[in-house]
Amino acid sequence: MVAALELYLDTVATRRIRVLWDALEAEGVQSLRSLLEQRHRPHVSLAVAPRLDPEQVAAALAGVTVAAPLRLSFQHAGQFVGRVLWLGPAPTVELLAHHRLVYDRLAAAGVGLAEHYRPGCWVPHCTLSMRVPNSLMAAAVRRCLEMLPLEATVVSAALTDHARGISHPLP
Repeated sequence: MVAALELYLDTVATRRIRVLWDALEAEGVQSLRSLLEQRHRPHVSLAVAPRLDPEQVAAALAGVTVAAPLRLSFQHAGQFVGRVLWLGPAPTVELLAHHRLVYDRLAAAGVGLAEHYRPGCWVPHCTLSMRVPNSLMAAAVRRCLEMLPLEATVVSAALTDHARGISHPLP
C-alpha cells in the first residue's frame, strides 16, 4: 500500500470531481470513490512513499504551510502506465515551488519518497481511476474533457495511508 501527503480542494471543485467519479462509475470505470470503503477525497499528492510516519513528517515540515491556498486550474486529462486516469492542473511556478519546498524538507529529514515524486519528475495530478479497462478509456477520457476546465483552491492537507487508517491533518 501507499502513504501520501495530499492537498485537498475547495468544496465546489471537490463536488465536481465527485460527480465525475460517479459518471465514470456509470460508464463501468471504477473510480477512487469506490476504493477502500470510500475513504478517498479528491486531491493532489505532493509526496508518496510505502509508509510515512506522521511525527517524522510533521517535524520535517515544521513552519511550512502545507495547505498553502494555491490556485489550481485543471486543464487536461492524462493517463499513466497501468491505465491510471487523472486530471492535471497547469504546473504553475507557485505549485512547482511549493512541491519542491515540501519534497526537499522531507528528503532532508530522511523520509524515503517515491522517485517519480521528485522535483523534475513529478506530474501534478488528481487521480480519478487506478485501472481503466482499455475498452472504456475513450469514454472515460471524454467524460473528463466534458468537465474541464476546473478551477480549484487548495484548502487543507493531510498525511494519509488509507489502508492503515491514517489521516493526519497538516497545517
